[in-house]
Amino acid sequence: MNRTTTPPPASPATGEPVRRRWGLWAEADFRRLWIGETTSSLGTAVGHVSLSLVAVVVLKADPATMGVLTALTWLPWLLIGLPAGAWVDRWPRRRVMLVSDLALLVLFASVPVAAWLGVLTIGQLLVVAVLVGVAKVFLSTAYAALIPTLVAKPDLLEANAKLRGGETAGEIAGPGVAGFIAQVFGAVGGLLVDSFSYLVSALCLGAIKPREKPPAAAARDGIRREISEGIRFVVRDPYLRTLACFGALGNLALNGIQAVQTVFLVRDVHLDGGAVGLVFAAVSTGGLAGVWAAGRIVRRFGTARGLLLSYLVVAPGIVLLPFAGSGLPLPVSVLGWALGVGGVVTANVISSSFSQSYCPPEMLGRVRASSSTVNYGAIPVGALLGGYLGEALGTRGTIWIMAGVLVTANLVLLVSPIRALRDFPQRAEAPRTDA
Repeated sequence: MNRTTTPPPASPATGEPVRRRWGLWAEADFRRLWIGETTSSLGTAVGHVSLSLVAVVVLKADPATMGVLTALTWLPWLLIGLPAGAWVDRWPRRRVMLVSDLALLVLFASVPVAAWLGVLTIGQLLVVAVLVGVAKVFLSTAYAALIPTLVAKPDLLEANAKLRGGETAGEIAGPGVAGFIAQVFGAVGGLLVDSFSYLVSALCLGAIKPREKPPAAAARDGIRREISEGIRFVVRDPYLRTLACFGALGNLALNGIQAVQTVFLVRDVHLDGGAVGLVFAAVSTGGLAGVWAAGRIVRRFGTARGLLLSYLVVAPGIVLLPFAGSGLPLPVSVLGWALGVGGVVTANVISSSFSQSYCPPEMLGRVRASSSTVNYGAIPVGALLGGYLGEALGTRGTIWIMAGVLVTANLVLLVSPIRALRDFPQRAEAPRTDA
């Protein structure tokens, strides 16, 4: 392959070339985004474990209730995901993230306050779950669309790897922190940490100055037409369509497992709150390895082939999970679980970078929301199904079934056009405007 020499890419934030020695760490706005997102990821990891422990240990929730709780957090993707994408393309993305962070701060703080007043109920947790889901629809969509306004196109893989690395570090530390807090201060104390993390994220976002220009009001089409453009773009594109369908099946399976995993570890494997936190922390180390491997896999195999290989290691790793405490030592099952998480994280870094560079910038919010509505919309279905099966068949049997769904999902990739590619194309064709 012929190689040409090109100058270092210019940063959209400063107009100056990115210094190769330090990469994106030389960019002040990127550092602020990384600090804010890493902090909120730590808080989210603490809050996720803490919320599950509050439901299971404090409020004695059964598997079906845990499935409903998980489902309600993701249900807003089905209800408002598509219009949220169109709105994000109209509004300043940083402002959307700021408002979402502040809303999440208040929502998570409400749970420990209610617990200390003696009025906390499962009903409140369910309401909080729905409202948290609404805020995260806007936050996630705006976040994906904001990154290309802060870094140059050639730096997107590096940016996503660094951001995902920070998130994974938070996910590794978070469960251990949650377990410690649960042991010392009670499960509800971890939700205060989550709440505070969104304050830090909001302060960091407030200091960022992205170069984004939402369309003028006169240039906008009707909201329904804009939503339709985003849907058509995904449906007609063979790569985005494949990734969305695979993501839906994968999320259905993984969240069916997630709905019962805390109950499984507490009641079947007989772990206490602190040990559950340590297991989740150990599993998250696989994600850190996945971040480290992403760039190396892309250089060795290419973007499309690297993504395919990364996804294909997920199911074999997850299949070891239901053996925990019955047939295999817990550390072996945790190692397989971590391998699966590593594959997911590597593939997510690659796919995020691909979509951000491939899609037209003015449509990125709608394309992101259209894809996410499909694959995130499967999450509440998986969570409800996992909760139902957990009640009917037990948690171990549920995990077996969902691991089988993951294996089946691989067929979507193996029969798709991605199978024949080494690298994804750099830019999609201009979207068609016909209905």
